Amino acid sequence: MTPLRIDPIAEARRHWTERWGDEPARPMAAVTSIMRAQQVLMARLNDLLRPLGLTFPRYEALMLLSFTRTGALPLGKIGERLQVHRTSVTNIVDKLEADGLVRRVPHTEDRRATLAEITDAGRAHLVENQATVDSIFDRISKLVGHFLDEPMTEIHGAFRDVGRATYRLASESAGKPEVLKQVSEILKRAAKEIQDIPR
Repeated sequence: MTPLRIDPIAEARRHWTERWGDEPARPMAAVTSIMRAQQVLMARLNDLLRPLGLTFPRYEALMLLSFTRTGALPLGKIGERLQVHRTSVTNIVDKLEADGLVRRVPHTEDRRATLAEITDAGRAHLVENQATVDSIFDRISKLVGHFLDEPMTEIHGAFRDVGRATYRLASESAGKPEVLKQVSEILKRAAKEIQDIPR
């Protein structure tokens, strides 16, 4: 990933401020920074997981199935748990099935539903590559933690709260511009450094 010549979020904020003032520009920059950091993190994770034949969404789905009692879930339930659209779940399961890591099976109680079930090969793939995946997550979490004084458990708690607020249309965060500004600055710094994570 080639470093950008300018900070696109800062540039967008400058134009936003020129047209509508600083008050609406601050939350725009905060939200855009969060989205940008998520995109950069996802791209980097996918780059690091690709040699394992996985992407982060496929890894998440595979791990989710491995955690269930029967090793299987309806596709709709997978979408709910991973908070992604059903179309995305279909694409994820298609690829995992093509690789022999999951299989589609009929739902025994609901003819309309199809289950995705992890295969023995899928479980073996997780076990074989778990140390590598743990290392990838550890490197990225240390990078993000570098920008904060709080331990990673506190970062998780903070972003868990942001996620919950976002899911409720960010109603709780609307009156806290200072929080949004702090998150914005943290994520902008983190996003610039993500690309330097060693492969």
